[in-house]
Parts: sequence; C-alpha cells; structure tokens
Amino acid sequence: MKPETRPAGIYVHIPFCVKKCPYCDFYSIIDHSLVKEFVNALTNEMAMYSDIGLLFDTLYIGGGTPSVLESTEIHRIIKKAFSLFQMTSDPEITIEVNPGTVTPESLKSFRQSGINRINIGIQSFHDGNLKFLGRIHSAEEGETAIKRARTAGFTNIGLDLISGIPGQTGKSWLTDLETALRFEPEHLSCYMLTYESGTRMHKDLKNRKFSSLSESLAVSMFGSTGDFLEKNGYIQYEISNFARSEEKKSRHNIKYWSFIPYIGFGPSAHSFYGKRRSWNRHNVSDYIKKIESGTPPVEGKETLTREQQIIEAIFLGLRQKSGIDISFFNDKFNVKFGDIFREIISDLSKRELIVICDDKCALTRKGMVLLDSICAEFVCKELDIEKA
Repeated sequence: MKPETRPAGIYVHIPFCVKKCPYCDFYSIIDHSLVKEFVNALTNEMAMYSDIGLLFDTLYIGGGTPSVLESTEIHRIIKKAFSLFQMTSDPEITIEVNPGTVTPESLKSFRQSGINRINIGIQSFHDGNLKFLGRIHSAEEGETAIKRARTAGFTNIGLDLISGIPGQTGKSWLTDLETALRFEPEHLSCYMLTYESGTRMHKDLKNRKFSSLSESLAVSMFGSTGDFLEKNGYIQYEISNFARSEEKKSRHNIKYWSFIPYIGFGPSAHSFYGKRRSWNRHNVSDYIKKIESGTPPVEGKETLTREQQIIEAIFLGLRQKSGIDISFFNDKFNVKFGDIFREIISDLSKRELIVICDDKCALTRKGMVLLDSICAEFVCKELDIEKA
C-alpha cells in the first residue's frame, strides 16, 4: 500500500510540565493556570478537522507531560477524538507519563479510558543521572511506576532511557538496561543525550559548567545497547527503538518515518499528508485565542519540493533498521537509486557502514552512529545531479 493510503495517526500535544527538563527542546510550560481553557480549545481544534476524511489507527498523547492532566481530561480528549474521527477497530492509543506524576488511581483510569499503550519517561535508574537531567522522580519512583502500570492492566509498556550522560560509564549504562529488562517492557527507546540549541543544558555546556561525555564512550554505549538488547530478544527497528516483537513496535512513530499521514493537535503540533506539512502556534495563550476566534491555530505550512522529499526519504529511510526501500524510492522519484549512488554505496559498503540486501539500503550498527554524515553524502550527491 502507498503510504498515503494507509491508516493515519493522530498526535495530541499536551504542553504542560511540572518542571522543564534542561535538555528538552519540546514546547512546554510549567504554568498550569490555563489547563482547562487549553483542553476546551484542544477539543474545539479537533472539531475543526472532523471532515478530514482519513481513517486513523493510532492516537498518541504526548508532550510535555500528559500525565499532569486529570484523568478525566485525558478521557475527554480520547472520547472527543473517537466521536469526530473514523478509527479502526483496533487502534493503538498511547500516553506518555512521567513517573513523578502518576498514581495507581490515575494509571487505572488511563487504562479504563481505552489507552492500551503507555510510554514511561524513566531516563535512568541511577539517582545521580536523574538529578543531572533535572528529572522530578527518583530511581525508586521510576521502578514503582512501571510496577503500578502493570497492576493497572497495561500489557504494552514502553520505557525511555538516555545514554551518554556526563559521568555515566559503559558499566552503569548496561546496569540501566539490565534493570529495565527485569520489568520485561514491550518496548524500549534508548536515546543518546544531545545538547539542543536553546536549551539550558546547551547553555551550561557552552559555559563549561560540565563536560560532555567523550565521543568514543558515547559511541561505545550506542553499540553495546543494540548488542545487549538483541541478545535479550528485542528487535531494533529504528536507530533508538527496540520492541519485543513485531506487534509491539510503535505503530504511531513508524508513521513519522514512513511518509504515512498524521494530524497534530495542540501548541507546536505538526501535521503531514502527501507533500503538505503544517505546524501550529507554540504559545498556549495565542493558541487558545486563535481557536476562540474560530480560526485554526496554524502558524505555517509548506508543500515539500521534490528535493525536500528526496532528502527526507534518505534520512527517514536510513533511520530505520530495514533501511531505504529502493523500489519505493525509484518509483516515487522516477530514478535508479543504485545508479545515482553507486560510488557512495561502494565506498560505504567497503567501510562496513551500509549493506544492500533484499532491495533495501540499510545502515549497519557501525553506520548508525554516523547517520547525519552518511545522509549528507547521499544528499550532496543527489543535489549535484539535480543541478547538472
């Protein structure tokens, strides 16, 4: 099936947090005075798109920290989505939670609302790492949240972990992974710490308030992650994502990497369909005022050029363990992938950075660490051809 004909996804951005983590560059605020007005505006924004004519099979409630909302508000959002949009009979409904903001009661209520997948922002099982990351929960609270999610009836639990934290060692990182596996999560997202421009952590790094982990150690941790998790039965399907089975892969996140349509609601949320992309205003107050005036809170939109689509196809394809689907690429852009990139493919193959197999061009684990630079080689080659 063509990506645009497959079931789409709904993303809902909840922009509230208890505390802003110093490494996070997602839009969020800690002032909760506008929560009720926001939920009203959010449901009204959803109603503006009730005639969109798409079939959906995923609903992802992210943020921010969605679990700071009352469970009744989360239930209202889900109910509204189901009343407005056509959903498949077995949708994946995900909520992101922070261990410091959930209780046995709220978790049980989330499950009763129809949420069947929960993503818990553990980040680390070491208190020192959590303190550096500015998290509001302790290692013990993280473990308790996982246990409570199981007790509440969740059979699809994802955990987020971060490697490359200053002071972290290869051994302590493996301890984090071992601790995570004790709970037998269905999904693991293992991210390398990055210092995004504009974040407090990026500023502190520039001001030398701390030193980043050495690149060689961070790369070593990345390699050990895949080796360890695959030995323990997990499938790596994207650079940072692992699942216990094909069925437990994040159906929603796969849409972002596969040109499958998705529509986003809430401040800063993005939408994508075909060649068109749009994004909402960031500021919560402005977002609410725009909707109250009866106007969609869209801040900008664009139609992707052929050049932009090629760049995204390369970058998103190489992010996935399966790699770039060469036949899809050739059909979509009316080119011959193997001919255009013959020299690059030959060089990267000799360096054991990519493999060509079953009509797919995929990064090796060694190549995944160099994703950005490898993508740049492909893109520069394609752009040279376009200009010729």
